[in-house]
Amino acid sequence: MRSITANRASNWTSNWRLSTFNGLLIALYFIPAWTLAALHIVVSPVRGVFERPNVAVAMFISDVLHTSPLATVRLAWLLALGKLTVVAFFIAFAVFALRAATRKSDSCDEALAIALGMASTISFGSMVFAAQVGERAALQLHATELLLLIGTAIVMLVQAPHAPARGDDAAPALFEQPQLLHHR
Repeated sequence: MRSITANRASNWTSNWRLSTFNGLLIALYFIPAWTLAALHIVVSPVRGVFERPNVAVAMFISDVLHTSPLATVRLAWLLALGKLTVVAFFIAFAVFALRAATRKSDSCDEALAIALGMASTISFGSMVFAAQVGERAALQLHATELLLLIGTAIVMLVQAPHAPARGDDAAPALFEQPQLLHHR
């Protein structure tokens, strides 16, 4: 009985990569936080854009760029669309990561990379806008989000990919001649 438990434990730990686990933790934060922020913009664009997660962008758009209220609402909807797109990629990553077959083949890394890239861009822009308008609480929020995203991206880049399982039939085909169908 003990060997079965030890075998399951070693099998579980060998299937999970640090970047996958870290990506799931990041997704657990960004999915609800950015969904709520985006849905507040969708429900009430003027009120939703002036809440803490979005206030720096709203103040930059209205005060620095001197846009009309209608243009501010349109840009707020664009921000909500960007955040919901990031949430969709994090959800796709979470679904792929929880399936053992895709987790073992590192097929879920693309969705995580796209989510990290888009979220980093939005957080960096929001952080710069917060610094421009002097919104300290928003600056701290977006800087923290950006550090979380960059840390996950660094772990993803540094960690080596899974080594494929080598069996007797898996011979290295590096120096073999390609066998084309018309050369039989």
